[in-house]
Amino acid sequence: MLCSLLWALLMGAPVFAAAPHIAAEIPAARLAGEGNYRWFGLKIYAAQLWVGEAGYRSDATFALDLHYARNLNGAKIAEASRDEISKLGLGSETQRTAWLAGMTRLFPDVAEGDHLTGIFRPGQGARFYLNGKLQGEINDPQFAQAFFAIWLDPKTSAPELRKALLGTP
Repeated sequence: MLCSLLWALLMGAPVFAAAPHIAAEIPAARLAGEGNYRWFGLKIYAAQLWVGEAGYRSDATFALDLHYARNLNGAKIAEASRDEISKLGLGSETQRTAWLAGMTRLFPDVAEGDHLTGIFRPGQGARFYLNGKLQGEINDPQFAQAFFAIWLDPKTSAPELRKALLGTP
């Protein structure tokens, strides 16, 4: 195994392979960047941004994979997501209320080690997986843009994580 890893590094081959559910959604998926989200010093999750051949673009499919470091209530995850969308000034109050209902329906409670994956589907919406199993989708392009802006918008509340995900200095 170690020899295979060293050989891949020497040959410039990607060391990380996308999980099957990500590879099924994004042909030739590659890891754009990764980082940790901490709240008052506590690690909440590790995040990975997976992109296609063209890299990160708002008009291309990409995946955000969150590997949780602690147990969290799904309804609280949905509420925190709505709050972050609101802080960014995205969507109307009516939209955010509808989006919260959709997220509450789809976001399960997570345990340490679980991972939630969001797939950005341009012009369509977002699809969500728990540990590689499809949870469902929200077919609203405005929701998808607002949801992924939590991590990728320049005004995100986690600018260091954004830089790490996008692989920028």
